[in-house]
Amino acid sequence: MTQNLYHNKTAQWMVYAVFFMCLFAVPTIVSDGFLLNQFATYGVYAMLALSISLCWGFGGILNLGQGIAFGLAAYGMAMTMQMQSQDASNPLPPFMANNSLDHLPFFWEPFWSTGFGIVLALLVPTLFYVIFGSLMFRARVSGPFIAIMTLAMLSALYTLILDMQPYTNGVNGISPPAALQIFGTEIDPYSTKAYWTVVALLLLTTVASKLLTQSKFGLIVQSLRGDPERVRFLGYDVAFYETVIYTVSGLIAAIAGCLWVMLVQYVSPAQLDVNFSITMVIWAGIGGRLSLLGAILGALMIQGGQSYLGDQFLNTWLLLLGGFFILVVRFLPRGLAGLLEKVLGMMAGRQRRDLDPIASPRIVGAPAK
Repeated sequence: MTQNLYHNKTAQWMVYAVFFMCLFAVPTIVSDGFLLNQFATYGVYAMLALSISLCWGFGGILNLGQGIAFGLAAYGMAMTMQMQSQDASNPLPPFMANNSLDHLPFFWEPFWSTGFGIVLALLVPTLFYVIFGSLMFRARVSGPFIAIMTLAMLSALYTLILDMQPYTNGVNGISPPAALQIFGTEIDPYSTKAYWTVVALLLLTTVASKLLTQSKFGLIVQSLRGDPERVRFLGYDVAFYETVIYTVSGLIAAIAGCLWVMLVQYVSPAQLDVNFSITMVIWAGIGGRLSLLGAILGALMIQGGQSYLGDQFLNTWLLLLGGFFILVVRFLPRGLAGLLEKVLGMMAGRQRRDLDPIASPRIVGAPAK
């Protein structure tokens, strides 16, 4: 076969299958609860990188405010888990009592129900993306202006949650005292159950995203990345497609936010910090924003490096990461996945020459024979 394997759909699905089989097999090798929790956290980061790849890589929408969906969902999940530890005789979380509240705020009431609370944690950021995205794209905001608007909205939400001290505990955040209980069972964040939950949802979102990019809808979205005006002239509702892909990426980030709180039992305004959202873009940029799996591997590689190399190099690690990102952007604009694409392309070209040794490259501009 002389085709570049990078573009072979069968080969792609085989690589995805092997990759996720390896992830599911991790608990059979690692028995330490702390390491499993850490690896599960990496899975959450991978889901965030996946959402950025879908939005930025395939849709051409540079979203520097992906922490909006992640943070809102994380707070919703934390509120749900916090209310699981309260009862009718003592409905107020401790931080509310410390802030002189004498009754539970009305917007906390729905989180008495675990199922409804999780639905709200996913629904609120998704609806936010629908409304905010529709307003942006109907106004034909594009390019760097999208990045500026999403960044500004992220900063506004960060400030809002920080200032709502009595209701969100401000900079201290919310720390649910017990693990998540759902479907009559408790999910210990340091158990294989928690790890497999994260990997299963990462698999689900990755497969759904892959199928979406290979559908007719996905092809139209990818054409928007190149020339949205031409797509508009062909009769497609560009704003609709941009809003949908933006919202789907937000939903994936919201799922990641819920899983984050399930694993760490904590949320604070740091999850809406600008630096964190920019880091998501770096994951996708280094791994390869035009490859879903490349973005996932970028997140795993960088966060794994930060965990183990960051302890040795301390703040110097940030300089190393920044320098590495600059090199990738300068010499590998398609990320590490793009490098793999080039290597496989060269191998395919060499194989074609071996199969047809008499053939020689045609001179550019010469008439075809």
